[in-house]
Amino acid sequence: MSLMDQLRERACATRMRVAFPEGTDETMMRAVAEITAQGIAECVLVGDGAELKRLADERGISLEGIEVADIADEAANADLAERYLAHPGCPFKAKGVARRLTRPMEHAFIMQALGDVDITFAGISCSTGDVILAGQTIIGLAEGIDTVSSVGIFDIPGYEGSEGNLLGFGDSAVCANPDPAQLASIAISACETIAALTQWEPRCALLSYSTCGSAEGELVDKVVKARDIANERRPDLKIDGEFQFDSAVNPRVAQRKVGRDSEVAGRANIVIWPDLNVGNVGVKLVQQFAHADAYGPMLQGFKKIVCDCSRSAGVNEIVGNVIMSCVRAAVLKGVA
Repeated sequence: MSLMDQLRERACATRMRVAFPEGTDETMMRAVAEITAQGIAECVLVGDGAELKRLADERGISLEGIEVADIADEAANADLAERYLAHPGCPFKAKGVARRLTRPMEHAFIMQALGDVDITFAGISCSTGDVILAGQTIIGLAEGIDTVSSVGIFDIPGYEGSEGNLLGFGDSAVCANPDPAQLASIAISACETIAALTQWEPRCALLSYSTCGSAEGELVDKVVKARDIANERRPDLKIDGEFQFDSAVNPRVAQRKVGRDSEVAGRANIVIWPDLNVGNVGVKLVQQFAHADAYGPMLQGFKKIVCDCSRSAGVNEIVGNVIMSCVRAAVLKGVA
């Protein structure tokens, strides 16, 4: 059974509640209908209720089994505003809350902050920056985390790593030039995300052009500092470095190059790029030359699960991303 098939089974077993604030987009609406039909999640379309119904009728899409959170419902908005203003995490005054409840994405995040939904899923119409900003403002960052970042999983034909042909990686999409504390946060978040999805024990390698002092420079120092911060914050996690890529994943290379004991070297199941230049190029190299598939990238670092899809995403890609988000949310809630 493939990883995605396993994740689908786990998602269907827990049926998390997912808010979709971009339901006016036809691809997103069709994906929501498919997710509902497959029993993957309880879906909530957030927007103008009358407009959503009109568009569904025009498109021949059934909304049966799909909840609609109508941003034009003044009574429902007033109740939601009262609850959110009493919430300890609310950073707004009454007028600010009322204004935000008329905007689908912020309405969805407020529902999530209050526990009415488990996941907010957006990105097909809104920019990644808008999703991240609203998520940081309303949901906030997880404890001990300094930055939002992304993580993914490679499925590499012919690769024989510590987890078969799978390998976690991050960050390849969000944090352009992380400082040591941010790089540590990316590693910690990646361990938690990958563990939730795969049920592996994470072994996370911080990558560099140096292995254990084989080279010197500011870029190496950054990675070493990140390792120390990560180990101090989360001594329960196996995060080590600095390693070159081959030293991280190849036991024979690690035996030659790493002159100390390490539970990660040569056996890493997650690799952390030192910056977005390396991450973006690294992902595309693996995809182009190893013909790998990549699950993700998925946003991470928030208190709750926030998902941002590509603007070019099709129905199947959205369904896959929702499946992964549901599994992560179930683990976060302790119901998986």
